[in-house]
Amino acid sequence: MPMKAFIDWSKIDTVLLDMDGTLLDLHFDWHFWMEYLPQAYADKNGLGLHEANEIIHAKVHSQKGTLNWYCLDYWTAELDLPIAELKHELKHMIKAHPDVIEFLAKLRSMNKKVIMVTNAHRDSLALKLEMTEIGDHFDRLISAHDFGLPKEDIRIWSAIQEIEPYNPKHTLLIDDNLLALKTARKYGIEHLLCAVHVSPNLKKVNPQYFNFFEHFRQIMPA
Repeated sequence: MPMKAFIDWSKIDTVLLDMDGTLLDLHFDWHFWMEYLPQAYADKNGLGLHEANEIIHAKVHSQKGTLNWYCLDYWTAELDLPIAELKHELKHMIKAHPDVIEFLAKLRSMNKKVIMVTNAHRDSLALKLEMTEIGDHFDRLISAHDFGLPKEDIRIWSAIQEIEPYNPKHTLLIDDNLLALKTARKYGIEHLLCAVHVSPNLKKVNPQYFNFFEHFRQIMPA
């Protein structure tokens, strides 16, 4: 049975952190893909919104679990729309969850190695760093696109070792992606935590058999 988070920080040397849904409110991404983009596709192709929704949702669903799901270049070509430019039109919606900056600052003050590992495309990452203050608190920012592997692929955890060595037994991964947490567990990352409160506007993630937390205040180091 999953339990609410308790972290023995004395056992943690490295913290791997997801971005979207974990550090940042997922509503921006949900609104873009589920509402804004279908409308833009409908307008460009002379379709009704319902038909555009069905087309885009089918295309997106077909790429679930792959790097294409997150790749702005792929969707720009697939939908013939300037995805990165369209995201800029909504950038005012990008925001961090409460207490995220304080949490990151605490980790750095404790001399933990803090690494972002996100499936987000580099263009999407750059936009979110522009609109928030999270970037200054990391030792390294890693996009899965750097390796051509999503976090759903177990090989990414050893690929990260090649550029930023870490001891899996003393590493904590915090993510809202259950498949990423599963591959990390299989790889041997000892400490895993599911972020279930991805947005006040969206339902919580079911943590299944992973320990979880709802708000960063619950896992804030003393």
